[in-house]
Amino acid sequence: MATGSSSAKSNTLIYHIGAALAVVAWGISFISTRVLLDMGLHPIEIYIYRFTLAYIPLLLFCHKRLLSNSMRDEFLFILCGLFGGSIYFISENVALEYTLVSNVSLITSLSPLLTVLLIGLIYKTDRPGKETYFGSVLAFIGVGLVIFNSSFSLSIKPLGDFLSLLAALCWAVYSIIIKRLNALYSAFFITRKVFFYGVLTALPFLLVEPQITSPAVLLNTSVLLNLLYLSLVCSLFAYMAWTVIVGKIGAVKSSNYMYFQPVVTLLFSFLILGEKISIIGYTGCALILLGVFLADYLTQRRLRRKG
Repeated sequence: MATGSSSAKSNTLIYHIGAALAVVAWGISFISTRVLLDMGLHPIEIYIYRFTLAYIPLLLFCHKRLLSNSMRDEFLFILCGLFGGSIYFISENVALEYTLVSNVSLITSLSPLLTVLLIGLIYKTDRPGKETYFGSVLAFIGVGLVIFNSSFSLSIKPLGDFLSLLAALCWAVYSIIIKRLNALYSAFFITRKVFFYGVLTALPFLLVEPQITSPAVLLNTSVLLNLLYLSLVCSLFAYMAWTVIVGKIGAVKSSNYMYFQPVVTLLFSFLILGEKISIIGYTGCALILLGVFLADYLTQRRLRRKG
């Protein structure tokens, strides 16, 4: 029995390590996207290049089955492509044009709290307790301070912060939908479908682009390396890992690792981009992290007492 218990804990640990690695990759991804924007690529172009490059190798390994079990499931995959793909990343990429990289990472880390709150609205038996609402209030006050920090400078507009909040909400919706699909399909199949519908639903957004960048930009070494990192590491590896992890340890527990994303981004944006945050911004950052920590910690303590 002890051996079996030890083996189970070891397997669970692997999923937690995978979640941490995925979040580290996503935290650094904001830096790569910022570099690509500075190189002249538009947010929508970055997204389409990124996920097309990730979709091609995935299709080579998973191409025997094209459609899901039902039209209902196919519709859910379209929603995943929208909320976990095109709308999420285009909102996030556009946000990077209007606000600090660290702000985008910090605000999108609210997705775990939003996931818990949405689950409580959808599933009556999983309604969050008072501690979750308390943590949410602290976190949203923190978001307000972060937005004020960026809009305090006349050269930066709060539009980017609100787009970041939209991205966080999209990821919360995606996490809930993917939880249902996990029980029916493999990680390869789910990831491939999400990438396909993500790129497909992003194409109409190209109509609003004022100018399309020449594909020759891909010959630039810096552009190519950053796109390969975003597509192969942040998309192909991290998305597949996340799909498996959500199925194994749940949407809420896996989403908790998103709390560490802003820490990773803050560190690398300071080291690589030289971004700085005011005292107001640091206070907002602290409130967001404190809010999400207290919501999770107090909830777990309440559940242990009941148990």
